[in-house]
Formats: sequence, structure tokens, C-alpha cells
Amino acid sequence: MIPGANAALTSENPGLTELMIGFGWEIIPSRGPQVELVPLAILCDAQGTSLSNDHLVFFNQIVSQDGSVAFRDDRDTEEIDVDLARVPAEVAKIVFVVYVDPDVRGAGNFSSVRSAYVRVATRDNRELVRFALPAGENRNIDVLMFGELYRHRDDWKFRALGQGYSTGLRGVAADFRIDL
Repeated sequence: MIPGANAALTSENPGLTELMIGFGWEIIPSRGPQVELVPLAILCDAQGTSLSNDHLVFFNQIVSQDGSVAFRDDRDTEEIDVDLARVPAEVAKIVFVVYVDPDVRGAGNFSSVRSAYVRVATRDNRELVRFALPAGENRNIDVLMFGELYRHRDDWKFRALGQGYSTGLRGVAADFRIDL
């Protein structure tokens, strides 16, 4: 996939109700502190903003309030499971963000990150789509939106994003109306 590309999921896979969103990357070794990357899922309404702080999934809140989105750590560097049948009707999309955790090793960015990807697979690990994030100069980027699942009529699709923030979680919080 390329940035901005969409892929039909449920219309091309009838009966598909559970997905695994896998994230991966390599970090160039250095003598100094290495960045700690953290995935974040944001359950959004039709306006593209978070329904509430309870509709976030990350390392401190590993399951969404309704149980439809949850962290799992199996095959990829990080994984988030999505039970489409349990996603509340008011959720129009689920955005998948990866950020550099400033609390672990101080401020950092994506400049040492290579081969980053997001993939969507079935629960039995049959890959449906994969998006390799374009390599680039990411010295100012500390948050990347990898992709999003979104509703299209009665179906679910995946959109590859690859958009970065240089404003950290503050920028994400402002755009998605999250309280930090």
C-alpha cells in the first residue's frame, strides 16, 4: 500500500469479525538512549475526534471500555486486536498512532526507526493488507499515524496514513480532543 490508499476488508472477506493490527519496526542501535515506541488506538466519532479518554487503548489502558479493542503481544513487535462485532455503532473509525515515549528515555524522534510497518490480519494470522511506512528524514517527527480502520456503509476498510507530528502527544490530543 502507499500513503492514502484504502483497502476493503469485510466486503472482500465475508464473515470477517476479528482483526489483528500488527506493528513492527527496527531501531538503529546507538551508544545513547534508544527511543521507546508505543502504539495507541483512538476510537473516533464521525467528526474524527475521540469519543472520550476511555476510548483509547495503549500500555496504561490495554482494553477499550467496551472490550472491542485490546492490546496483544504475540507475532509482531506490538499488536492490537479489534473485534468488529463489539465496536460501538458511534465509532466511525479507529486511528492507529505510534509515538516516542518521552517518559522512558527522554525526548526522541523517529530518525533512528527503520522498516516500520502496520499490517491487518485475521486472528489466525492471515495477512489482509500491509503498509510499509515510507523511509524519510524523521528528525522532527515524534508521533506517526500509521493507519486507520473506518466504516464505509456496512463494511470496514483500512486506510494507510503515514502522517507525522512534530508536536508530540500534545498535537494528537488537540486534533483528537483527548485530555492528557
